[in-house]
Formats: sequence, structure tokens, C-alpha cells
Amino acid sequence: MEKIDPYKHKERYLEWKKNLPNKIEGISKFNSDLLKQYILDMETGLNVASSSKKGSRSYIRLNVLRGRVFRLMQLFEARFNIDKITDLTETHAHSLFMDMRNGTIKRTDGHNFTAVRNFVKDFKALWHWWIKVNRKNGITIQDVTCDLDTTEEKPKWVYLTEDEVKTVCENAKYDYKVLIMFLFDSGIRAPTELMNVRVSDFYNNFKELNIREEISKGKIAGRKIKLLLCSQMLNEYVKKKGLSGEDTLFKTTPRSVNQYLKRLAKRVLEDKTSPAGEKYSNLTMYDFRHCSCCYWLPRYKSESALKYRFGWKKSEKIYYYSELLGMKDTISEEDLLVDLTKTEIEKQLHRSEKEKEIMQEKLSNVEKDLQIVMKRLQTLEKVSGNDNLT
Repeated sequence: MEKIDPYKHKERYLEWKKNLPNKIEGISKFNSDLLKQYILDMETGLNVASSSKKGSRSYIRLNVLRGRVFRLMQLFEARFNIDKITDLTETHAHSLFMDMRNGTIKRTDGHNFTAVRNFVKDFKALWHWWIKVNRKNGITIQDVTCDLDTTEEKPKWVYLTEDEVKTVCENAKYDYKVLIMFLFDSGIRAPTELMNVRVSDFYNNFKELNIREEISKGKIAGRKIKLLLCSQMLNEYVKKKGLSGEDTLFKTTPRSVNQYLKRLAKRVLEDKTSPAGEKYSNLTMYDFRHCSCCYWLPRYKSESALKYRFGWKKSEKIYYYSELLGMKDTISEEDLLVDLTKTEIEKQLHRSEKEKEIMQEKLSNVEKDLQIVMKRLQTLEKVSGNDNLT
């Protein structure tokens, strides 16, 4: 069964590839040819940097790469009047990315860039590809990307407490009530994993969900998680909608869902700023993955179990998604007592064991003495009986 692609990444990429012009508008002929060669190489997995994973890139990645690299080529051409991106120096690269960070260079919509790190990483990927292409021809290219800043720029997001999630849910239309609670309970990736969930993926009366490997991000193994907050609601929803088997659970488009959530949050929670820095009025489906992490983090007993639920390989994802919001200090005096008295308790246990051994030894000796006494009594009884006979 083919994976549902809510943003039509495959369709968009193949359409771009099919209609590739001799020269891509907006950049020089050299940069246009370079961009086409680079993207087609990434599609087949050719000339990938030695430090990068091998193999072809996904359609999502290919679309992101062609968009970002194209924009970088435009910026470098306009700022330095250089028609060949391969002629850039370290100074050019550092200057451009610094101005993107400080707001001197803005996005096409006039706003500041919020994820310069991603542009830097994609520029490094392009440059390392260029190094490898030339190395095969015996040409050495200087790496101008070594000292570029790839510091993580954590984007703002909407944090909702459990009570706020319930408030938003109570004020939502029926279909959205189910969707909100499912997103909050499961922490599923939306829309990529969400739009591929089918009725057949649920088990144990909707108390367990199987997120199949083919719909997971980055070829992460599938995972089977428990649903503790929304199972009854899901059961009723499926019956009401007449869904079964391979029917997808939600059929609405991501764009329409996010537009509804923004309007709903603004009406219910007003246009205030949440503790995670983003306004409630900018609530999206993906924010519920963050909120779900915050909810489940103090409830899971092990970090590995939490990572399994959310489909993460690295522990830093836990902080990235939660920022420890909603956490509280749970240590008690009893916990402290255990630590402070541990040594003394161990000593008492040791003494008790010794005393037990001594008592067992004494009891054993008493039993032996008793056996001797019993044997003597039996002997006396026999002697006494023989005397009576005579």
C-alpha cells in the first residue's frame, strides 16, 4: 500500500524534473546547471560526502534542497555579484550567513530568517559534493565551510498544558475533538504519519496503535504504542463515521486543519504568547507533538521507553521537544531518607543476618540435645519394661 504524501513531495519533484528548462530562471546559467547536476546526483545518491549517509535522498529532502540551494544562489549572486557559487570564499560565506542571522538579509516575505542553520547545513552539503566531484577529476577544492556556524536555532512553538488541551478540545467541532486528543495522546508526527493511520492499525479495542515502519520518518522501525487518553473517543468516532479496515482515520488536509486550529486557539486562549515563545493563535498540529512530549515525559519511567513512543533515536530530542516545560520537582523526604540512611540500614541488615545465623546454630544444637534426650528416654523405657516382665 502506497504511503500517503500529504504535501505531494513526490509529485512536485517529478514534475520539476520533467519540466526542467535549459536555464532555471532567477540564477545564472552556471548556477542553474550546477543546481540541476547536484539535485540529480542526490536523487541517485552519487557523490555524497563521506561523512553523510549513503543512498538516494527522499523526495522531501530533494524538494527542500533544490529550494534552499536555489535561494542561496540568488542571495550570493545579488550580494557579491558572483555568477558562480563555486567562486565563493570563506569571507563571502561567513558574511552572508551572518547577515541572514542578524536580519540584514530578510526572507522574500520581508520577515527575518528563523532557521539559518538549515541553510548553512545545505550549503555545506553542496560544497562537499562539489569537492568530491572535482576530486574524481584530480582537482583539489578548498573547503570554505569549515568554520561556518551551525548552531541550533530553536524555533518557537505553542505549549499547552493538559488543562489547556482539554479546553481547546471542548470548544472544537466533533471531528477536531477526536483529532486533537489523538495527536496529544499519541504524539504522532503530523501530518506525515498522521495522514497514513488506518483503522487496521489499531488493536485491543483502540487502546494500542501500530505506527508502521513504512510511514515512520527516516526509516525508523515501526512502533506499537498504547493510547490511554483517547481510545474510547476513537472507538466511537470510527463507528460514527462507518470506517473500517484500510480506511484512513482522518481525511482532511493539513492546511485546513492548521487554519482551524489557529482560529480556535485565538478564540479560546486569546492572542497571548505561550511559555514556548509562540502565540496561541499560531497553534498547529505539530505543536501537539511537543505538548505530548511534555505530558508523557514525567510519566514514563525510562528515557528509552519515551524515545520508543515518539520514534526517536537520540536522547537530545526529548529536550528539543519538551524544553522541560510542565516538569516539577518530585523528590520527597522519603527519597532523601533512603539516601541518608542507606548505610545504616545496610549495617542493621548485616547484624540481623549475623544474629539469625547464631540463632539457627543454637536451635540446631538444641535439636541435637533433644534427640539425645529422646534416645535416652527410649532406652530407659525399654529397660523399665524388661524389669516389669521379670
